[in-house]
Formats: sequence, C-alpha cells, structure tokens
Amino acid sequence: MQNYEFEVDESSSKKRLDVFLSENLQDISRSRLKKLIDENCVTVNAKSRPAGYKMRLGEKVELQLPPLEILDATSENIPLDIIFEDEHMLAVNKPAGMVVHPAPGHSAGTLVNALLHHCNDLSGIGGVERPGIVHRLDKETSGLVLIAKSETAHKILAMKFKDREIKKEYLAFVKGKVKNDTGSIDSPVGRHKTQRKKMGTGGNHSRPACTHYEVLQRCKNWTYVKLRPETGRTHQIRVHLASLHHPVIGDKLYGGKNPNSGTLKMDRQALHASHLELKHPVSGASLSFSANLPIDMENFLQSHK
Repeated sequence: MQNYEFEVDESSSKKRLDVFLSENLQDISRSRLKKLIDENCVTVNAKSRPAGYKMRLGEKVELQLPPLEILDATSENIPLDIIFEDEHMLAVNKPAGMVVHPAPGHSAGTLVNALLHHCNDLSGIGGVERPGIVHRLDKETSGLVLIAKSETAHKILAMKFKDREIKKEYLAFVKGKVKNDTGSIDSPVGRHKTQRKKMGTGGNHSRPACTHYEVLQRCKNWTYVKLRPETGRTHQIRVHLASLHHPVIGDKLYGGKNPNSGTLKMDRQALHASHLELKHPVSGASLSFSANLPIDMENFLQSHK
C-alpha cells in the first residue's frame, strides 16, 4: 500500500478535496480519486471528508492507495506482433479473428489475455492491474491498436482520441467501382432502429461521424481504398461505406445478403488499420506506426489484379 501526504498551502486553500488531489496526483484519474475518497482512503486532519470538502490552509491530507486489484482474466501465452513498446504504451498489430477485450462468449484468446502474459510492468488503471485499451478494432478487422500501461498514458491517449489528435488510416477492399477519386462521408452514426447488433446512418441517438476516402486502385468489380476517419464511432467505416453502396468485401453484417458475391471472396471483412500518427502521451515525441497488409488481403490483391 502506498501512502501520500500533503499540506494545504495558500494557493490550494478553499479548493475542493477532489480537485486538490487531482492537481497533486496527476497519475491517478479524477474518477479513481473520487472512488478512493468515497471508500474512506483519504483523510483531512485524520478525518474522512467528502469530495466537495473545501480545503483550509495548513490542513494535512493523507491518501492510502490500496494494492492493485488483479484483473479477472487469464494470462495467456499468445504471440503478439508488437510494433512499438516502452514503459508507457504499446502499439500492436492485431490479427483478424482476435477479440480485443474479454466479453461473454469470448473469455479467452483475446488481446487482453495476451497482453497480461506479455506485460510485466503494468502500473494499473482504475486501481486494477490491467492493460488500458484506448480504442478497439472489430474482431474481424486487422491492424494497429494502441494500449496504455499506466493511468497517465491511458488518460492522455483517450483524450487525444476524443480531441481527434490521433491520425488513423485504414485500407479496405469494397464492392463495385467507387466513382470519385476522393471524397468524404459526413453522416451521423447510431444504433440501428430495429436491428440491435447493427449501427446505421441516422439511427437512434446518432452522433456526428466523418470518414474521408481515397481510391488507390479500381479493378473489374471492386475498389481498393484508403480511409481516414475523423471520428471513432462503432462500425463507422463499415457503415459509411455501406451507405455509399460500396460495402467492405466479406462484411457479413453490412455487406447485404451476399457479402462474398461472385469471385470476390474473403473469409472476413477486408478492412485493415494500417497507420497511426500521434504525440507520445508522456514525452510528446512524434510517433508514426504502420502495419503492412495482412497475408489474406495481400493474396486477394495479387489474385484479383
């Protein structure tokens, strides 16, 4: 158990307890600090106080940080294609078919299970010893995923995604010939009105979503495109492409009754997260990560030229 002690100076007088702690313990999220206050892990002059307590000059604040809880997930020795790693974060090239996070029906074989085995320096997120999944890819989408090792990195990376400071690029094979060389799909995405597993443009509780695209190659009855999503809505790229009547080849959810029509056959949706650009969450250094087309998409490309 870690112990922290602070004394309230003149500049902190009259500040809320949770604000005071957040300013002095920037490696711990404000929501986590609020939980610690509620669990009586924080005292002011040896007395428990609520999060909104106004600090007074000279008061002594103590925080007892409990040991990290162990995540209720099994560590599994699953090979990982690691593009980048330091003490704060990783970038991993996820294969198609791998679920990112354990969920009902997928309690093993996930990226998190693999990371728990690989990482021996997780500093904990939300009081739990776990890797911080900052964003997700669908099970059948391959490519780059960022993972935080610390609460600080997790908080900053999540904010960078929210503020659209991380540039993302995807590669996809779509049905039909896309007419324009470049374009943007600016349509809100939300839960489908009748099919709960699907998202749709203009669905319930839709949120703004924008995807830019560029045609890389046109073939007989399909198109190779590069995509740059500004936002990160669930299934955004797949929904947007389907709304143009150019669904991703092999997409069983949005590809219509026959997602693998004619000779266009893929065992999964032909979508790959190929490139990420960002500032490091701690050092601020510029980072650029790339992941080549996986073998199944490369084989499709070569055999359908």
